[in-house]
Amino acid sequence: MKLPIYLYGQPVLREEAEDITPDYPELKKLINDMWETMYASEGVGLAAPQIGKPISLIVLDGSALAEDFPECNDSKMVLINPVLDVIEDMDPVSRSEGCLSLPGMSENVSRVEHVRLNWLDEDFQEHEKEFTGFLSRIMQHEYDHLLGTVYTDRVAPIRKALIRSKLNNISKGKVKCDYRVKAARK
Repeated sequence: MKLPIYLYGQPVLREEAEDITPDYPELKKLINDMWETMYASEGVGLAAPQIGKPISLIVLDGSALAEDFPECNDSKMVLINPVLDVIEDMDPVSRSEGCLSLPGMSENVSRVEHVRLNWLDEDFQEHEKEFTGFLSRIMQHEYDHLLGTVYTDRVAPIRKALIRSKLNNISKGKVKCDYRVKAARK
C-alpha cells in the first residue's frame, strides 16, 4: 500500500527514532509498504519518520543512479536500527540533495562521502560495512531522518533564510507532487 509522505513541518520529522525489535507489529508489511511508497514516489531512500513512524527503519535503493554513480549498483537494502559513523579521511563534497518530504526543492549539502554502517536487515541479521561516494550520501541523508534532522538543517544560514518561504509553503501543503502527502498545517 502506498503511504502518504509526511512533509517538512510535521513534528515526527524532528523526533529521534526509536529502535525496533523483531516483534514490531506487522513489520514485513510495513517494509513492503515503504518499498512501494518509495518507488511510487521515485525516491532512492525512505526513512520511517517520513511516513509518520518514529522508528529506526530505512529502505534504500540507489540502483536507478548506478549509471552516474556505480557504487549505487545493487544497493537495495533494509536498514533496521542502523548506527552510522562518518569516516573523515577525505574532503567533504558539496552536492545537490532533494527529499521526498521537501518536494520541489534541492540544495547543495556538504558531506564527507565515506561512512561505516552497522545495521540489522529485515531478518534481524547483523551487518557492518563501509560505503563511499553517493551511496554513502544517501545513507547519511536517510540516517539524518532517524535523528530528527532534514537536509536543509545542513545548509548555510544565509541560504536557509533565503528558502524560508519555500519551507513554510511546504509545511502548509502548498506544493505540487505526484505522490500522497500529509502536510503539517493548512
